[in-house]
Amino acid sequence: MHFNISLRVRAELEEPVSTWVTVPWFQHFRNVTVGPPENIWVTPGEGSLIIRLSPPFDIYDSTVTLQYYVHYWEKEKAGIQNVAGPFMTNSIVFNDLKPLRVYCLQVKVQLLWTTLNISRPGHLSNISCYETMADASTKLQQVILIAVGTFLLLLAMAGACLFLVLKYRGLVKYWFQSPPSIPVQIEEYLKDPAQPVLDALDKDSSPTEDAWDSVSVIVFPEKE
Repeated sequence: MHFNISLRVRAELEEPVSTWVTVPWFQHFRNVTVGPPENIWVTPGEGSLIIRLSPPFDIYDSTVTLQYYVHYWEKEKAGIQNVAGPFMTNSIVFNDLKPLRVYCLQVKVQLLWTTLNISRPGHLSNISCYETMADASTKLQQVILIAVGTFLLLLAMAGACLFLVLKYRGLVKYWFQSPPSIPVQIEEYLKDPAQPVLDALDKDSSPTEDAWDSVSVIVFPEKE
């Protein structure tokens, strides 16, 4: 890992061979290309994001460390980016984020060789976006808003019904009044037309004989 490597390259085609070409010397940690994290896992929390990473490659040298930088921004405000880091571990927690907001992020790995104080910046990962969860206060606000909205909706519906009843009172009364009933004799006649219903009606409707009494005047005072 710490050697200075020099290489010579030539091409051969059976007997013809090219001349040697010397490649500029390189050193592993000095010239390494650092890619983005191999895997990124993000777990949304209550106004937070928990990020877990896996390094692009393994390092078996105590003089070399990997540092992580996170570029993040609100999706609605794509022009304003924040950079957090360096983080020395592959588990990162972002707190104090706004609840129920979509955040996009990119992660970059930087190699630091402490022996020669050399750093190699890496490439950014692909953009990924996640929505934070609601915290306790936001949940309480949602419950209150839903309750108030439901109450106002019911109140508006009751007011609308009362207005319609008052405006169309006659029509409503006409709709809900009981329909006229058929006389019993007519209903029986409709069931059995052979019945003498008209005679029964005439019999029921015939006037009774007038009752009368004879009255005589016994006294008629002159003064009255």
